[in-house]
Amino acid sequence: MLLEIVFAAGCFWGVEKNFEKIEGVVEATSGYAGGSYANPSYDDVLKNRNLQSSGFVSFLENIGLTDKSALEIDKELVNHTEVVKVTYNPAKVSTKTLIKNFWEIHDPTQVDGQGGDIGNNYRSALYWTTKDQEAVALSTGQKFQQLLTAKGYGKIVTEIKQLDKFWPAEDYHQNYLVKNPNGYCPNHATGVKFDQAMQKQVVHETVKPLGGLEILVIEAEDKGSCLYCLQFEKEVTSKYKGSIPLRSAPMTALQGFDLKTPTWATPTIFFIKEGKEVWAQQGYMSPSEFYKALGEFKLGKSSEAFDVAFNKGTDGRFCKQYDIFKNTPDGVFIDKLSGRALFDTRDRFNSKSGWLSFTKPVAGEVYEKADNSFGMTRTEIRSVSSDIHLGHVFSDGPNGKPRYCINATVLEFVPRKDN
Repeated sequence: MLLEIVFAAGCFWGVEKNFEKIEGVVEATSGYAGGSYANPSYDDVLKNRNLQSSGFVSFLENIGLTDKSALEIDKELVNHTEVVKVTYNPAKVSTKTLIKNFWEIHDPTQVDGQGGDIGNNYRSALYWTTKDQEAVALSTGQKFQQLLTAKGYGKIVTEIKQLDKFWPAEDYHQNYLVKNPNGYCPNHATGVKFDQAMQKQVVHETVKPLGGLEILVIEAEDKGSCLYCLQFEKEVTSKYKGSIPLRSAPMTALQGFDLKTPTWATPTIFFIKEGKEVWAQQGYMSPSEFYKALGEFKLGKSSEAFDVAFNKGTDGRFCKQYDIFKNTPDGVFIDKLSGRALFDTRDRFNSKSGWLSFTKPVAGEVYEKADNSFGMTRTEIRSVSSDIHLGHVFSDGPNGKPRYCINATVLEFVPRKDN
């Protein structure tokens, strides 16, 4: 006999993904519950959210941006919260296992919200369908409260009630993160877990400021639990070879940094100078977003190199950087931001054009793109790793080979190491 239980722990996309991967769970369905009106839509739930208890309205009022919709909602109406109905086989997964997991994946002490998701439509709730589920919810909640208190957290505010009615969400919300692997999925867990004494304690090496410019990627304590930490590592960190040091660590490992941006959504990327935050992005950044931010940090938004890299500008002929690079010894020219090798001196030749010229790039590190700007038909060359503009390729190279005409200001030179 299958059973059903309904959980609310913030945005239902991530909650659905969490429960559907548990063995014994037959189905996880996103929807709405806990409200006083029938057949709610996603827009209805957003429209009827009460922001008063979160303090958000007071904040807006203080800065002169009162949220009128939050003040004018029907105070008698009880809004729904985003929930996930979990259908499970109790012979394969116990009710206690599911409910303990629910406590661990979010912050049940946060009033009307989870992290930056503010409003009673994101409130913590558990809606039971059997008396056994109610008993387990209350007993595990009491135990979890003790664990939370020991870690300095406040009182659990989770709504625990018998399920009245579950309303399925729109089709596009179902399996949202399967359909949209880059979708929103923050980690709201407190890090507090049941049976912590039995768990392996991970001691992270202390991370202190290096001095000068550096990049910090703040990951979840358990990186494997953070989909976007793993994705950022795969797409950016593992490929980055730039001259500005980049390190990854959980927030608890940091010591001596002056950081202001919250880190509840991981990864959080910090650009740091002399141990102090210069700029930060909370949550996942795509490679192109990361390198655009790095370009501003390293090159300066008003620099010629930034203009070339991100605005498809062009170095002046025979510019200073060209003069430096045109006769360098044996080595490779690398992407000024990602540090990836792009061109080799062995393929360099003097085209007398006033720009660095090569017969070919390093395999797999650049890509071509049609460029019809300024009334011309050209082929643009961009870096695969950082997606910055490098120059253009023409068909008039030596001996019938191509001529890769490349801007020197977006490159750095690395001498070849002796074999």
